[in-house]
Amino acid sequence: MSDSPAVRELRLVVTAEDYDAALRFYRDVLGLPERAAFSSPGGHVTILEAGRATLEITDPRHAEFIDEVEVGRRGVAGHIRVAFQVDDSAAVTARLAAAGAEVVAEPTRTPWNSLNSRLEAPGALQLTLFTELGEEQGGE
Repeated sequence: MSDSPAVRELRLVVTAEDYDAALRFYRDVLGLPERAAFSSPGGHVTILEAGRATLEITDPRHAEFIDEVEVGRRGVAGHIRVAFQVDDSAAVTARLAAAGAEVVAEPTRTPWNSLNSRLEAPGALQLTLFTELGEEQGGE
């Protein structure tokens, strides 16, 4: 086996009924830089950079636990949820809400020491925004 990874990039492809609104939301409001854009007869695609990609695999029980922690109830997310690490989840949550995302849960401190919010966003995606809070400081 080679030392180089077999997979070079993870690309999440979202088909959005309102392409222009989704592009504005993810590129202009969330701030994902545009890498490339292409068109076909009557159609468009834009590839946005989203930083480092990981694939998080969870079982249904842990997914329910994450819903409980982030939203306060179970069974909120479908089988796919997109999580973005941001510098200030509270500020980005407010910015995305002002741009039309529905806030499902305001930023909440998690047991894994991050500040997470949950939103319903264009393209029928449920988003988690998270900010790593660093090492636990004693006393909490």
